[in-house]
Amino acid sequence: MLEISNLHAYYGKSHVLHGVNMQVGQGEIVALLGRNGSGRSTTAKAIMGLVDCQGSIVWKGQDITGKKPFEVAHLGIGYVPENRDIFPKLTVHQNLLLGQKGSGKGSRWGFDDMYAMFPRLKEREHTEAGVMSGGEQQMLTLCRTLMGDPDLIIIDEPTEGLAPKIVELVAQYLQTLKAKGVSVLLIEQKLTIAMAISDRVQVMGHGSIVFQGTPEALRADSYTRKEWLEV
Repeated sequence: MLEISNLHAYYGKSHVLHGVNMQVGQGEIVALLGRNGSGRSTTAKAIMGLVDCQGSIVWKGQDITGKKPFEVAHLGIGYVPENRDIFPKLTVHQNLLLGQKGSGKGSRWGFDDMYAMFPRLKEREHTEAGVMSGGEQQMLTLCRTLMGDPDLIIIDEPTEGLAPKIVELVAQYLQTLKAKGVSVLLIEQKLTIAMAISDRVQVMGHGSIVFQGTPEALRADSYTRKEWLEV
């Protein structure tokens, strides 16, 4: 579904991505691993049209390189940024409503699905999002993106700062997406969750992909783990 070829990205004169090549298939969870500063978040932003880039980003056979973020979103790619970006003065329900694509008719997801997946959001339905905990805001951001009924969801560090029980919930959520045919590009530092739920893993270092393969292959590759992942 998503094919990236020879992708270069820049922040001003700073050259961040150096010829990235990667693919995400339908209903597949692909983890993008690497240390901070390796280029993982920039890859996500390049796909979403948030940074200047060169190369080829093809989505369902259409070249979307250079398209505006709202155009990319309308084509069926959802994005959950690391900083969550909830609307603090709006309630949980209102935040979800803003994420809804059109009237919501024909969507795979609705309010009941979100509240069933994360009952805590149902309890906080009429609460302003800004007063919720970090874990609750992360749940809300994930669900708001899903209300747009994307075919691919890019999630940047969804477990950052979350309690272990919430991390387990997020992992279940991602597996639920896969079961419904949604593709996931998971940007994550926690190897445990990434290795447990991903079909394939890709490791970034210095703006390039330095490893591609299965979680099992990465477990067996002590050099890559030590050189590019372990602190």
